[in-house]
Amino acid sequence: MFWKGFRAIMPLYLGIIPFALAYAVTARAAGLGILETQALSVLVFAGASQFSAAPLLGAGVNGFAIVLTTFLLNVRHLLYGISIARVLPNMTLRQRIFGAYFLTDEAFGTFIASGVKDYRFFFGACISLFVSWNAFTLVGALASSLVPDPVALGVDLVFPLSFLALLIPILKTRIEWLVAGFSSLAAFLLVPRLPSGLGILVVGVLGSLLGAWLTKDEPVQTQVSLEDAAREVA
Repeated sequence: MFWKGFRAIMPLYLGIIPFALAYAVTARAAGLGILETQALSVLVFAGASQFSAAPLLGAGVNGFAIVLTTFLLNVRHLLYGISIARVLPNMTLRQRIFGAYFLTDEAFGTFIASGVKDYRFFFGACISLFVSWNAFTLVGALASSLVPDPVALGVDLVFPLSFLALLIPILKTRIEWLVAGFSSLAAFLLVPRLPSGLGILVVGVLGSLLGAWLTKDEPVQTQVSLEDAAREVA
């Protein structure tokens, strides 16, 4: 199951690879060394935060300001974590810690879209992204003077298209389409007007509240696995 999750995210490499190269080029241009550029990818492992932190580090900005900026950019992961915990309620503390560290937009989207409720699949997707991201960060850091900026070429368009490809197949009901449409409109209106990261969190909360309100009268469906049923019988 681990390798199934590992392979499931590979189509997104089309967006991950140029994004990692673009980060490395940005970090090196900001004055970061190869080791510093790579350390951000290994320790922070969050593309948008790395893009923001690299020039701030290069300019010698106060550490608190950098932490606050990266926190706002990644606060949406709180919603991701809550969603993962609902799908995989039986995770151990160790699994939760590792999952929180390796959790990314792409791994979350791939896992939720797959419909597979297995931690090994989720972890495989996370590691697949971690390996590819860090490998091509290193390539970009070593050859930064030879690599054209992929973002300037418009390659970053691959990311939103990839997420649309993950989202559309899992929208099956009228309510799901309505919530997706509302969230898209709210993101279009709010994200450019709010601090980085905060807009996405607000949109996520608003979309969740709308979905909860629209489904408040629907009966709760409880799914019992064969393993749980056998435990009950025993």
